[in-house]
Amino acid sequence: MSSPRIAPGTFRELGPFNWLFSKGAARVIGASDAHIFSTLGRTKGLFRGWLHYSSRMMPFGKLSRHSTELVIIRTAHLRKCEYELDHHKRLGRRAGIDEAEFSRILQGPGAGWTGLDEVLLRAVDELVGTKDLSDLAWKELAEHLDERELIEFVLLVGQYDSLATTIGTLRIERDF
Repeated sequence: MSSPRIAPGTFRELGPFNWLFSKGAARVIGASDAHIFSTLGRTKGLFRGWLHYSSRMMPFGKLSRHSTELVIIRTAHLRKCEYELDHHKRLGRRAGIDEAEFSRILQGPGAGWTGLDEVLLRAVDELVGTKDLSDLAWKELAEHLDERELIEFVLLVGQYDSLATTIGTLRIERDF
């Protein structure tokens, strides 16, 4: 990836809250900077609104942490977003996704999945690929998810698809 189009912000550019959040996140991941936060943090209040919105799906969503990470990892893979993959490989481990399962998520729904996991992976592929879900995909999801979870699924895929676009367009550098 080429140089960032917008450099990560300094204390002055981020403000106290965004700077502290960014530095705390960097410490948690063991990096000198959490580039996504120190770049998006330059938007001040918009960043805080985005954090709140994002956190309502991950980590505080209604979908299980395992399902959430499966969806995020698959979306990041389809969008070729190495930044998201770096972070969600680590976060996925916390949700019980080991190296073998991570590799299977990258392979997709045809890699021996069953039940909800297979349905989620097929739906992610379709939603990222077409920006819609067929009636059949919706019906299959609805067999496993309630209405709130269905809405959350669509928002989650959209959020990480959009985030991949933002990361790529701004040329945000990987943290590791």
